[in-house]
Amino acid sequence: MSDYKILDNVSMADYCTFKTGGKAKKMYLVSNITGLKEVQEIIRSLNQKPYILGNGSNILVSDKGIEDPVVMLCDDFADISVEGEEIVAGAAARLSKVSRVAFENGLGGAEFASGIPGTVGGAVFMNAGAYGGEMKDIITSVDLLKDGEVITIPGSKMDFSYRHSIAMDEDMVVLSMRIKLSKKDMSEIQALMDDFNGRRREKQPLEYPSAGSTFKRPEGHFAGKLIMDSGLAGFSVGGAKVSEKHCGFIINYDNATATDIYKLIKKVQEIVFEKQGVKLEPEVRLIGDFE
Repeated sequence: MSDYKILDNVSMADYCTFKTGGKAKKMYLVSNITGLKEVQEIIRSLNQKPYILGNGSNILVSDKGIEDPVVMLCDDFADISVEGEEIVAGAAARLSKVSRVAFENGLGGAEFASGIPGTVGGAVFMNAGAYGGEMKDIITSVDLLKDGEVITIPGSKMDFSYRHSIAMDEDMVVLSMRIKLSKKDMSEIQALMDDFNGRRREKQPLEYPSAGSTFKRPEGHFAGKLIMDSGLAGFSVGGAKVSEKHCGFIINYDNATATDIYKLIKKVQEIVFEKQGVKLEPEVRLIGDFE
């Protein structure tokens, strides 16, 4: 296994859940910490800033593509291990896999994560959450790469808040997390996961490409209800549409371009502010030039 591999002119539509967007000029597939340090040195010497990619479940990449290099963690970074009531999971591990491993070991507390489509790295980076649970509730520590050195930060020092962590504000790469769970009857864990995933299937447009909830939850409101009450259910721009099933989701309904989705996001923000007086902030991260 080599420490990293380089791909040129990669279609980002293949690497994000919106299934659209331009090309990355260069992508590094990094297998281990040695490779990551090497790749960071290469990128730094070129005076570029890398974009660290997880499962691409919370991003929209411009149709113009990405000039900066994309770094995707894989192989060793997908490792998951169980230590008593704690689980250590690498940044490339799927969050759904972590919750499955927890279940198989009779550990409760990670059920909320069973249907979240992202990786551990992305989930830690943005303090992902669902159904009343957030990553901050279970994380005891995070390993990160900062200035070429591996550092460990306790969960209490990660500055976790709604869809935010310290990794967003500083030049850090999430490497792995350690979570603390508790022994629980497997049938109870399964019942809770089945309930959450059933609700997700029933209420969310999972049959279409999307990036999950398009907007953050405004204080005192729900984004989906504000959008629905503004008469925007089914509203579309090109191949992008506000889902009638859940107005908080913008979906790639019919071969949408990233520009279609971006324009629809802007239009929804404009109309909701005009009709409801509330500014919606995208939860989806915009990568590249959209203007």
